[in-house]
Amino acid sequence: MRDDPSVIALVTRAANGDQDAWNEIIERYEPLVWSICTRYRLRNSDIEDIGQTVWLLLVEQLGKLREPAALPGWLATTTARECLRALTAARKSEDAATKLDDTSLVVDASVIEQEILAAERNAALRLALRELPPHCQQLLAMLISDPPCSYAEISAALHIPIGSIGPLRARCLERLRRSPALTGLSMAEPRVNTAGGEKSA
Repeated sequence: MRDDPSVIALVTRAANGDQDAWNEIIERYEPLVWSICTRYRLRNSDIEDIGQTVWLLLVEQLGKLREPAALPGWLATTTARECLRALTAARKSEDAATKLDDTSLVVDASVIEQEILAAERNAALRLALRELPPHCQQLLAMLISDPPCSYAEISAALHIPIGSIGPLRARCLERLRRSPALTGLSMAEPRVNTAGGEKSA
């Protein structure tokens, strides 16, 4: 559990009926729920069912969380429990397509902790990106797209000279690093295009 003011604020607002806060919680932590489910090697249909169950349980429990900052851990624990329930049911079903060994029923706690950290890091990065000026948001989005846009494409789309893209990229990344949302997080610089459209680390 981390004493994250943004999580506490989101939980408080959502518990008081703020739909925007609820939507932000789902956007922020849906990847966490999905990633934990995939660790259990569940089918997509089962993952979708478990996701719905987890969010319904959160609706019931959100106002009862003793520590709002513990939301990521609650989501991770609840998701893991629902995954185990689904796997146990599959083991008992005569129609199960494959036999499940006992190792498939356990995901190490350290793995779940890593997933929580990744979810928090990604949420912080999304928030920091939203705080950037629109031209920085557009530039970085084009640079980290898959596949990345070439400098020629960026120049045409954003109406800036090719020679200005590198310096602008550096300034935007520096603003991103200084964002309060990223305080205390170790963020690796995204892989982006260099001049000529080749990738650099």
